[in-house]
Amino acid sequence: MADNNSTEEKQNFDVIVIGTGVTGGWAAKELCENGLNTLVLERGRMVEHITDYPTMYDDPWDYEFKGELKREEAKKQLKQARTGYTIKEPSKHWFVDDLKHPYNETKRFDWIRGYHVGGKSLMWARMSFRWSEMDFEANLKDGHGVDWPIRYKDLVPWYEKVEKFVGISGKAEGLSQLPDSIFTPPMELNCVEKDFQDGVAQNFDDRMVIHGRSANLTGDELREGRSNCQYRNRCIRGCPFGGYFSSNASTLPAAERTGNMTLRPNSIVHEIIYDEEQKLAIGVRVIDTITHENLEFYAKIIFCCAGTMPTTGILLKSKSKRFPNGLGNDSGELGHNIMDHHFKVGATAISENHEEDYYKGRKPTGFFVPRFRNLDNKKEMNFVRGYGMQGGASRTDWRRAVGEMSYGKELKEALLKPGEWEIGVNCFGECLPYHENKVTLNNEKLDEWGLPTLTFDVEYKENEMLMREDAEKQAVAMLEAAGFKNVKGYQEPCFPGNGIHEMGTARMGRDPKTSVLNENNQIHAVPNVYVTDGACMASSASQNPSLTYMTLTARAANHAAKQFKENKFKNI
Repeated sequence: MADNNSTEEKQNFDVIVIGTGVTGGWAAKELCENGLNTLVLERGRMVEHITDYPTMYDDPWDYEFKGELKREEAKKQLKQARTGYTIKEPSKHWFVDDLKHPYNETKRFDWIRGYHVGGKSLMWARMSFRWSEMDFEANLKDGHGVDWPIRYKDLVPWYEKVEKFVGISGKAEGLSQLPDSIFTPPMELNCVEKDFQDGVAQNFDDRMVIHGRSANLTGDELREGRSNCQYRNRCIRGCPFGGYFSSNASTLPAAERTGNMTLRPNSIVHEIIYDEEQKLAIGVRVIDTITHENLEFYAKIIFCCAGTMPTTGILLKSKSKRFPNGLGNDSGELGHNIMDHHFKVGATAISENHEEDYYKGRKPTGFFVPRFRNLDNKKEMNFVRGYGMQGGASRTDWRRAVGEMSYGKELKEALLKPGEWEIGVNCFGECLPYHENKVTLNNEKLDEWGLPTLTFDVEYKENEMLMREDAEKQAVAMLEAAGFKNVKGYQEPCFPGNGIHEMGTARMGRDPKTSVLNENNQIHAVPNVYVTDGACMASSASQNPSLTYMTLTARAANHAAKQFKENKFKNI
């Protein structure tokens, strides 16, 4: 991909896309393929597919401390490290320096970020699930948040479009609460995972264990520039095979092939320019992080795809006489209603079967248990909504003997054999949209560019806590019923942000008085500004949201292209 970072470049475009992660990449692809001259701005450095994956082939012995960070390096990522999301030498370059990129917390918020071309599409866990009709109706039926202005049927053709391009391994199950995608062949469950699947099927009528659904390529269908997953489980380093979906391997190259994309990294967008007479946005203000220049770029359409919190920060900083509290913030909801999945609750166990069985490769996904509580939004529990379960089984390795009081020949022989089978179940639960969960600008604490930092005031509440209690009990019950031994439930501390699914700060809705965006992801009062990253979400469901982010983006980008061709934003 070309790095068009030049101060002499032209300033006027049809569309400006802010961000290059899963949504920015999709916006760029769809807009460019529709013939629009598109400027794509990224605040971080350039990352070229394959060329800029420095650790993609490294082994543990290639590092001085087997991949562990040195103390001076670890100090730069203390907030991210406190989450338990271990950042190691092979992947540290994808995660921001917490000292250089500060934020503030009224209540603890674990903000994990990657500032570079491709964003978190290079680091994501790749779990890809459709949302269901139940998820889009939940707010209306139980009275939390605002009603989505769309329904599942509105997204079906766009889910299909995205899935055909991305490539999602999985298997059709016919579940109403978890609609099937267009799949490539599933990554098979191993023998212990199949035991869990069979045990749950035999003992429970209301739930089932299915294959994980992951954006890792399998099967015979070819996708340009990409190969199938190689079962290395080194996805987070950047995949030279393009075996998993990322902007760098997929959407950005597709956009570049059209000849309509100008990609400009090292460009911090800090304000969207609003024209009071036209009542439309006309461009963006940018800081070049290399030259420190202040620049302006102009376009008829703006797509905000920087990520939930960066997008919200840009909108809050985009003040004018018409919008003194942030662009499009007539409702006062901008920055509010933050949601993130709560997890770190479930159970572990061991299997005494299959001592002679092993597995080949390191598959990047395991099993999934779709939501089975309060289906169709019928409140059957002491909480509303529900949770899903993710997990897997594997054999322990030589590290099991680190603390043992043994030595000599017997120890060596024991370490050459695989250890016992372990299985883990981790539950991911829905968080309700609470108005008081918010992010605001802190004009007293500025970053290195003189821009306001963000302050988070977010917490999980009673509904999430009650859900966690049930999730642990059910994880234990399922493992015990399936015949596993030494079953242990757990609930570890979990704080918003840790799920890396933060969303909801510029929500879609039917009423401009209670929402920021309309049914096409346009700001109600500024229709040529689209927001399609996690900020647009009106609820969180229990499924991983990235597939839905991409789907909303593809839909909105095609809407914008049609509006452009019909000259709807002709005044700019």
